[in-house]
Amino acid sequence: MLPSVFRHGAFTTLWLGRILTNIATLIQSVAIGWLVYTLARQTHNEQYSMFLVGMVGLAQFAPMFLLALLAGETADRYDKRVILLCCGLLQSACAAGFSFLAMQPAVSLGLLFVVAGFFGVARAFGSPALFSVLPALVPRDELPRAIAFNTLSVQVGMIAGPWAGGILCALSPVLATATSCLIYLMAALAWGVLLRLPVKARSAPSAGMSRLTMIREGLRHLWGSKVVLGAISLDLFAVLLGGVTALLPAYAKDVLHIGPEGFGNLRSAFAVGAGATTLALALRPLNRNAGRWMLGSVALYGIATLLFALSRQTGWSMLALAVAGCADSVSVFMRQNLVQLLTPDAMRGRVASVSGLFVSASNELGEFESGVAARLLGVIGAAVFGGLGSVMVTALWAKIFPALRTTDRLTPAARE
Repeated sequence: MLPSVFRHGAFTTLWLGRILTNIATLIQSVAIGWLVYTLARQTHNEQYSMFLVGMVGLAQFAPMFLLALLAGETADRYDKRVILLCCGLLQSACAAGFSFLAMQPAVSLGLLFVVAGFFGVARAFGSPALFSVLPALVPRDELPRAIAFNTLSVQVGMIAGPWAGGILCALSPVLATATSCLIYLMAALAWGVLLRLPVKARSAPSAGMSRLTMIREGLRHLWGSKVVLGAISLDLFAVLLGGVTALLPAYAKDVLHIGPEGFGNLRSAFAVGAGATTLALALRPLNRNAGRWMLGSVALYGIATLLFALSRQTGWSMLALAVAGCADSVSVFMRQNLVQLLTPDAMRGRVASVSGLFVSASNELGEFESGVAARLLGVIGAAVFGGLGSVMVTALWAKIFPALRTTDRLTPAARE
C-alpha cells in the first residue's frame, strides 16, 4: 500500500518532477566537473585544476546570491507552479548549452562558466518555489512525512544521477549533458501537469505591499526566529567547510585511481547512505529532541569527512561517504521541518529563499572553498580541514543558539 502522501496527485507529480530534476542535475554536475578537471589537467597541475572545478560552483552561486531575496518575494507573490515551469525550461536550455560547448574541439571554459551562471538563475528562482509549494499539496498533519519523502526524492536523484553520470561521462561528456537536457524537459512536463492540478489556496501578500517591504518583512521574521536561523546557518557553515564534492574528481583520478566510473560511485555512496536514512525517516519520522539530533548529525558528518580524507582504500572511502550521507539526511530532515513548521504561510517563499541561499552557499560556494583549499593545502589537506571545521562549527553553534539545542518536538506548535 502506498504511503498516504501519495494519495494526493499534486504531491506525487511534484515528487516525480523533483526526482527527474535531481537526476539531471547530478548527471550534469558529474559531466561538467570531470570535463573541466580533465581539460585543466592537460595544461595545469592538480591543485589549479581543482581550483577551476571550484569556479564552476562559484559561477552557479553568484546569481543565486544576488537574486535570492527577489526570488523569495516572487515565490510569495506569484503562482509557484508557473515559476517551476519557467525554471525547468531554463535548466533544459542550459543543459543544451553545455552539450553544445562540450562538442566543440576547443572547449571554452569562459563560456561554460557563463552557462553555469544562467543555470544558477534557474535554481535561484526554482528553489524557494519548490520548497514553499509543498504545504499547499498535503494536509498539515502529513507535512513531516511529505517533507521526508520530498527529501527522499533528492536522494534518489543523488544515487541514480552520479552513477549514470559516471557511466555516460566515461562514454562521452556530450552524451551525459545531452541526457540531462532530455531529463530536464521531462521534469518541465511534470511542472506543466502540476499547473493543471488543484491545490490549496495560497496566502496572498498584503495588499499594496512593495517588493522591498515584503523582503524586509521576511528578513525580520527570520532574524526573530532563532531556531530557524540557527538551523539553516549551521547547515551553511558545516557543509561549506566539510563538503568534499568538488574534491572527488581528484580523489578518483589521483588518490584512489578509479577513473570516471569510480568518481560516479563515490558521488553515489553519499546518496546511498542519505537515501536509506531518509526512507527510514519517511516511514518513522523523528519527533523528539530535534535540536540534539541536528547538532549530533552535523558533528557525525564532520567526523565521517575526516575518515574519508584519511582513507586510501576505495571501500573505506565509500563507507565514510555513506555515513556522512546518513548524518546529512538527519540534519536536512530536522532543518526542513523546523523551517516549514515555524514559518507563516504568507512568507514561506521569502524564508525559503534565504534557507535555499544558505544551502546553495554550502554546496556551490563550498565547491569553490574546496577548490581554493586544495590549491593551498593540497587535496587531502583540504578534506582534513573541512572535517575538522564541521566539528568545530557544531560545538560553536550549540553555544551560540541555545534555543536550537533545547528544541524538542517537531510539531506545528513548536516554540523557541
